[in-house]
Amino acid sequence: MDRYAVFGNPIGQSKSPFIHSQFAVQCAQQMQYEAILAPVDGFADSWHHFVASGGKGGNVTVPFKQQAYQLAETLSARAQLAGAVNTLYTDRAGKLYGDNTDGIGLVHDLTRLNIDLPGCTVLLVGAGGASRGVIGPLLDAGVSQIVLANRTVDKAQAIAANFDSRVLACGLTDIPQQGYSLIINATSSGLSGGRPDISTQHLKQCQLAYDMVYGAEPTAFMSWAKQHGVTRQADGLGMLVSQAAAAFTIWRGVTPDIAPVMNALKQLLQA
Repeated sequence: MDRYAVFGNPIGQSKSPFIHSQFAVQCAQQMQYEAILAPVDGFADSWHHFVASGGKGGNVTVPFKQQAYQLAETLSARAQLAGAVNTLYTDRAGKLYGDNTDGIGLVHDLTRLNIDLPGCTVLLVGAGGASRGVIGPLLDAGVSQIVLANRTVDKAQAIAANFDSRVLACGLTDIPQQGYSLIINATSSGLSGGRPDISTQHLKQCQLAYDMVYGAEPTAFMSWAKQHGVTRQADGLGMLVSQAAAAFTIWRGVTPDIAPVMNALKQLLQA
């Protein structure tokens, strides 16, 4: 039976084994998927051991996405733009191929939520790996502008320099005064019950407040946006399942239906 895994540290919280087991049953794929706790300084050794024991492909989560990027022998265009890899497999030439499905997962989820991305103006808060991974796919989807706001402006500028003039970097206190139809929180503030410190004035034309963090309850960012008049909010659960579906399709050549898996995952989180 083909083996796949997700590598991380910590890894106990990962929902990837649940998601991919659901995909496998739905698509009648004979495969198993596990979670592997790799040493912080030993990702490469863990990956090579996994492959030597029959591993076919894997996902990579914190803190190994940059290490996976360095390990890969061939990189997809989106992985190169992201500067990080979350999906690995051995290609037909026998080389380790690295891809990044985070951004396409976000785009798929926003499409599922009926957000009209062509011409959309986006405020993206946070200049970590999560942001860099989604900017390219958002631009490919036709957004007209992405304002990348971060507490440390230098970090935002370093990411924006990889893209064209549609991406503007700024600090949290000097975000341009204009309408944003989509505001995305790409910081990890929601994991500790917080939210990014941005002004309510940026919410005026917002159609959707999206937090990449997910959980059983709305995040602080989602609740704050709703309190100040944003009619729609969403967390990152759909992005999580959509990026997993993209990886599954790369490995198995079939595309799963994410809707039943999202419903099952919501029930799991609320149990």
